Amino acid sequence: MSKSPSESDAAALVAQLDQIAAGLAQTFAPFCEVVVHDLRDPDHAILAIHNNLSGRAPGDPATELGLARIADSAYPQVVANYANRFADGRPAKSTSIGIRDAQGNYVAALCLNVDMSLFRSMQNALQQFAATGAAPFQETLDPANAEAIRRRIDQYAAGLAASPQLLKAEDRRALMRELKAAGFLEVRRAMEIAAAHLGISRATAYNDVK
Repeated sequence: MSKSPSESDAAALVAQLDQIAAGLAQTFAPFCEVVVHDLRDPDHAILAIHNNLSGRAPGDPATELGLARIADSAYPQVVANYANRFADGRPAKSTSIGIRDAQGNYVAALCLNVDMSLFRSMQNALQQFAATGAAPFQETLDPANAEAIRRRIDQYAAGLAASPQLLKAEDRRALMRELKAAGFLEVRRAMEIAAAHLGISRATAYNDVK
């Protein structure tokens, strides 16, 4: 028996969704599992599972979230970044995207499950590496008032909805004249600091002042 037009459209939609899932899984491997759910068959909803991290298999039943979508067409289409957990206890961050047919009914879902265990290990390592201890004195390797120069450049660029490195030449020259008039360029290594923050050479910075 041939399928109705709506059934054929839904099947084509799910098939294209599987291609999207495969691409996402390859892009975010090995940290992200991408699952395609065919909500037309809740008892065997998992159609495909790419970069398998959860140990599930095609043909497994729909999750509670999938069943909720099947029962309620008004269920949110995107549920993003919710806390989840794999069967072995590893923490995960999940996003579920419901796919509707032309009649507005949920026929499929695309789910991404990110393994957070490695990221948390990396975060802990970075925090440990970045930690500093107490010292009997304060020291900085940054020249005096260097941060004030950078902050003034940032403020100027923000007022033009740009970043310091993307300022137009005429705007950059106006900024350098303003820095000079305000006394910022009297600071030791001021031209070097300003040039580095603007992404230009010191020679260009001197020319801008002139």
